Amino acid sequence: MAAKQKQKSPSYHYDAIVIGTGPGGEGVAMQLAKAGKKVAVVERYEAVGGGCTHWGTIPSKALRHSVSRLIEYTSSPLFADNHLSKSLTFSDIMRHASGVVKSQTRLRSSFYDRNRVTLFYGEASFVDAHTLEITREDGSKDTVTAAQIAIATGSRPYCPKDIDFNHPRVYNSDTILSLDHDPKSIIIYGAGVIGSEYASIFRGLGVKVDLVNMRDRLLSFLDDEISDALSYHLWNNGVLIRHNETYSSVETLDDSVILNLESGKRMRADCLLFANGRTGNTDTLKLENVGLKADNRGQLRVNENYQTEIDNIYAVGDVIGYPSLASAAYNQGRFAAEAMLGISTHSALVADIPSGIYTIPEISSVGKTEQELTAAKVPYEVGRAQFKHLARAQIASTQTGSLKILFHRETKEILGIHCFGERASEIVHIGQAIMQQKGEGNTIDYFVNTTFNYPTMAEAYRVAAINGLNRIF
Repeated sequence: MAAKQKQKSPSYHYDAIVIGTGPGGEGVAMQLAKAGKKVAVVERYEAVGGGCTHWGTIPSKALRHSVSRLIEYTSSPLFADNHLSKSLTFSDIMRHASGVVKSQTRLRSSFYDRNRVTLFYGEASFVDAHTLEITREDGSKDTVTAAQIAIATGSRPYCPKDIDFNHPRVYNSDTILSLDHDPKSIIIYGAGVIGSEYASIFRGLGVKVDLVNMRDRLLSFLDDEISDALSYHLWNNGVLIRHNETYSSVETLDDSVILNLESGKRMRADCLLFANGRTGNTDTLKLENVGLKADNRGQLRVNENYQTEIDNIYAVGDVIGYPSLASAAYNQGRFAAEAMLGISTHSALVADIPSGIYTIPEISSVGKTEQELTAAKVPYEVGRAQFKHLARAQIASTQTGSLKILFHRETKEILGIHCFGERASEIVHIGQAIMQQKGEGNTIDYFVNTTFNYPTMAEAYRVAAINGLNRIF
């Protein structure tokens, strides 16, 4: 009797295909390519980088930076007596932002070239668990196969059907970047991170801002004092905040928008920015062809290795939900790639992921809040440093804000860092680095016993540490 013939393993075009070139997709592709795998990526738009690079993080933060510098210029006594123009339009500033986007796109493109990753431009959809159909803009199609597939398609703004987002006065957080007129007033519906950031930006440009919040306080996940500081700063700068409000309808006119609230209030402005939630980009993937189903927010469920219910299909970034941060997505991509390679490293995102909120001034935090520690009955103490007392802040005229360190009264372990003020998103990482140390390496004493450059904003840690330790008796 003839020996049974050994079954041949299937042959694929690629070892892996990644759908999406944002931070998550880039993380997967680079890690797999560096491990010697044959990798392709599919990007639906004409350039790599995803929403992060083209209409999210990069352009909005470039915009925010320019407005912040404009505010510094107009408020500085050094320039108060000259007669140079002190105003800029939204489109003026976006021209600078577009230059940053182009630089980022060129850089990210070079990563794929250098690592010999094949790029397909078009919209990907599943034929089966190993096969993708890629539809180009001109309607032509490619069919490619791979042993493994990673979904990193990101998210888009949630746009309810009862609002006409095709109207030239109605925007979401993506389309607002194409604003080409100079509004005198704007209604921002949604006071989450994006809504609060744009409220700061538009107010910095001198635009009248109405910020509508569905909750009873701004950014309620933050430490209460930081949330209160943001509310006060926006209020003090002229932003009108309406809490506990929801819209009932939106009326669009040729030159304005009217927002009707469930409470009976009517608001009118030159334009509306709707910034209330995001949806995962899964609706065009034909997930039903592989037996996957997204939830009502367009998000996919994954296990600790970022593997979906289909063994060879993985997902990372905004498309899987929390924490929906560009910083976390890249690491998720690397960890997913390790799992796809069969490497058992037990890699995982750090438990305390820092938040960076680019309002004017910035907000950043890591670890526990005061209300969380109080609820858990942890005996903690507080150390504070006011920026107005720091020489570097006085030199730079960035005296608004403070740093707060929460630490255990007995062990002196750092439990949380909360910062409000310019460069907060940078400052927080010093505290984060100490918090990540094991055992006795995590102690507030570090900030007293080490030497900081002077003058620096980092010196706030020494000031806050001494302030906190003085409270212990």
